[in-house]
Amino acid sequence: MSLLIDTDQASSHFRNMAIDTAQRRLLITNLRGTEQERDLSEPANCNGFGRIRHFRRLTNPGWPDNPLPIDPALAVLGLPPSNQLRAQVFQNAVCNWRCWYCYVPFSLLAGSLRHAAWLSTSDLVELYLDQPDPPLVIDLSGGQPDLTPEWVPWMMAELKARELDQTVYLWSDDNLSNDYFWRHLSCTERNLVATYPMYGRVCCFKGFDAASFSFNTSAEPELFDRQFDLMRRLLNLGIDVYAYATFTAASSEGISEGMKRFVDRLQQLDENLPLRTIPLEIQTFSPVARRITPLRNDSLQVQRIAIEAWNQELWAQYSAEQRTGNISEVRLATRS
Repeated sequence: MSLLIDTDQASSHFRNMAIDTAQRRLLITNLRGTEQERDLSEPANCNGFGRIRHFRRLTNPGWPDNPLPIDPALAVLGLPPSNQLRAQVFQNAVCNWRCWYCYVPFSLLAGSLRHAAWLSTSDLVELYLDQPDPPLVIDLSGGQPDLTPEWVPWMMAELKARELDQTVYLWSDDNLSNDYFWRHLSCTERNLVATYPMYGRVCCFKGFDAASFSFNTSAEPELFDRQFDLMRRLLNLGIDVYAYATFTAASSEGISEGMKRFVDRLQQLDENLPLRTIPLEIQTFSPVARRITPLRNDSLQVQRIAIEAWNQELWAQYSAEQRTGNISEVRLATRS
């Protein structure tokens, strides 16, 4: 078995590589000429530091539709329903985990200056605006954006300074791996994130139990529990939070029981959190193909058994109206 990642050590290491707090700069990936760019539906934009992503609601048979961030963005932007959404994506150049199914090449997650550069949020917004028909959504992705949690409030402040805070929706990803949101942000910054009306955050649960979590991330299995602790803290702030979940696993044994426990744990955080959670089907983008082992290939079939168990749990516990409603209208106790 390969050595597991020391998440706390890796988090500290990669944070130090990816943020310059004195000059308020971040290490942002440049996608031009990279393996990831080959998988894009159109060439990288913003001088290579960005990409346009077309979020699509419809998924493969057996998988729930994916309304994120489509429905939350359209709701606050006051736009009519749609099955697609264009977003401007920027990626920070570090991640503390190595999920084998990640569509980003690991070389773009290690803080290397070969395909990254130091940019401020002012630089990013300038690049965003200096293009024809900029999308109404900016997605701060990675990597793991919350290794540099300052990115979100810095971007909010920049959008507000340019009077874009009422017309541009901000979305960010979080793998629920560290407490840097509380450790490195001031109370004022945390409050800005919690009260900014044009913001949504999606947190990804990397598996449905400790074993699948470690199989997916190469992190210690005990950190599966940390994901729930961090999610609870985010919910308690009243942020407009959603969740993804990935269900690849090394074995299909005990999936029904494991999925029931997973849904129960989500409900312990908030009764309606499963209705704000979207399982993602893992697919093999170019960087993933060379990471595929026989066990990982088998796990792509295990996820099909897992999604059936997930669907059964939700069908048993929620009405059809609840399951098919607009995800942005699902009430959480902290946002009621």
